[in-house]
Amino acid sequence: MEYQFYTLSNGIRIVHRQSSRLVSHLAVMINTGTRDELPEEEGMAHFIEHVIFKGTGKRKVHQVLGRLENIGADLNAYTTKEETCIHASFLSDFYPRAIELFSDILFNSTFPEKEIDKEKDVVIDEINAYKDSPSELIFDEFEEMLFKGHALGRSILGKPAAVKRINRKKILSFIANHYNTDQMVISSVGNIRFERLVKLVSEAFGQQPASLRSTRREEFTGGEPTEVIQQRRIFQTHCIMGNHAYGYTHKARTTLALLTNMLGGPAMNSRLSMALRERNGLSYNIESVYTPYTEAGSFMIYLGTDNGALEKAIALVYKELNKFREKPLGHLQLHTAKQQFTGQIAISFESNLNDTLSMAKSVLIYDTVDTHEVLISKINAITAADLLEVAREILDPARMSMLIYKNKKS
Repeated sequence: MEYQFYTLSNGIRIVHRQSSRLVSHLAVMINTGTRDELPEEEGMAHFIEHVIFKGTGKRKVHQVLGRLENIGADLNAYTTKEETCIHASFLSDFYPRAIELFSDILFNSTFPEKEIDKEKDVVIDEINAYKDSPSELIFDEFEEMLFKGHALGRSILGKPAAVKRINRKKILSFIANHYNTDQMVISSVGNIRFERLVKLVSEAFGQQPASLRSTRREEFTGGEPTEVIQQRRIFQTHCIMGNHAYGYTHKARTTLALLTNMLGGPAMNSRLSMALRERNGLSYNIESVYTPYTEAGSFMIYLGTDNGALEKAIALVYKELNKFREKPLGHLQLHTAKQQFTGQIAISFESNLNDTLSMAKSVLIYDTVDTHEVLISKINAITAADLLEVAREILDPARMSMLIYKNKKS
């Protein structure tokens, strides 16, 4: 698997992997997200992701959306705490159209006030829908608790009152400050020669003046463990327990990813799924999630259970965590865990869209992309002692925070 790289004179980076498939994928990822907002800009990064499609200097909103969708392409976008991404999947012949449209959207969007006002209602509806889903909302509220007082704890969607305060002037100011060319990556997986891709991107993006980021993100320096119980009108009890974790450049990041996968990854035979669901029938959904950020991260275990079964479920979770903290894995256990994890990674590489997005993020963070072989070698290099060390740090009950949504009795 070969990756090709190029940097335009204005700092925009290009990464490409050749594919012979009928459908190609293109993404523009910007190193700007929720954590880059000022307190009075809450929800701005996500709101821009919505309104950036609402018209440009040469296209009305229906022309922006129809430019790719009329030829059967899929156009989409998302925002995280650290990135904003626009991406599309299309028949390979339409590379020129996709590249030109992305440039128009990013650099020529007009943000009409009428469209901004309409989209405020849409985003507030999105926020309210999220509040109706406790199994999703609890993840946001847990990170808000975990990173209390820091921008990493801020909700991606923002709050309705903050969204209502957004206007065109504030949007343009945020873009001018954060949509820097040296913080943009154009990622491609598709059937196009790299030389032609570079030529098309240079024509569409190369004339944009260089804009270098001069500000630094405020680093997260840690916090104390917290336990919060909320009474809600819900049918099920929801619980998240977790801890601060490693950032992107930490040497133990891959080890924690392996440990997280063993505990509550997507496999039905994960340790927590077997303990709570298969052997005790206590939970339909239990999972562990590790989310790294630039200098910090979060490790979370989520479970939903019947209202009277929470204490037993939590006790079983801690029992499984202690197994990892008390003694190293045996050779066969470690081999099986690595085999399972590397297999899941290999499957993820089968999705060219996933790979396109992963490539963009990797270049943003590391300025390179690890091949599948390099990733596998990093996993295979993990020892039982490495896992034990990480487990004793991250899975320490004394350092764990907890958030519980309990049924509010009528």
